[in-house]
Amino acid sequence: MDNIENQTKDEFKVLGLKIEILSVIYGISLILFGIIISFVSGSNSFTSYIPSIIGTPILIFSYLSIRFVDKRKLFMHIVVLFGLVAFLGGLDLIRGIFSGIVFDNIWADISKAVLLITGLFFTIQCIRSFIHARRNKIS
Repeated sequence: MDNIENQTKDEFKVLGLKIEILSVIYGISLILFGIIISFVSGSNSFTSYIPSIIGTPILIFSYLSIRFVDKRKLFMHIVVLFGLVAFLGGLDLIRGIFSGIVFDNIWADISKAVLLITGLFFTIQCIRSFIHARRNKIS
């Protein structure tokens, strides 16, 4: 075991947190990030709230996976889809890098970078959790 994960045969943990709790925290973080970045940038654009829009279903379905344990598998699969959407949305930053317009809009590109990095990390952790559950026959 390394310092990033602590898991037993029965549960998968990342940074000492069960994946459902990590998902709730990630959802809340995206929601707050979208609101804060929109406020700080002074943006009136709907697109500045994209992190919040992605974070909302992550939060909702993560909560539902905790509340309704018998449907946890379904809800967590929905959660990882939105994590993947976050990652894919962040990939637009790479287009900006290749076209030479990266950081022309610093706030938008910071938002894309956050979605890219956190979406990738979160999606990988969810997949690792699914693999762990399958190997250990956890529902």
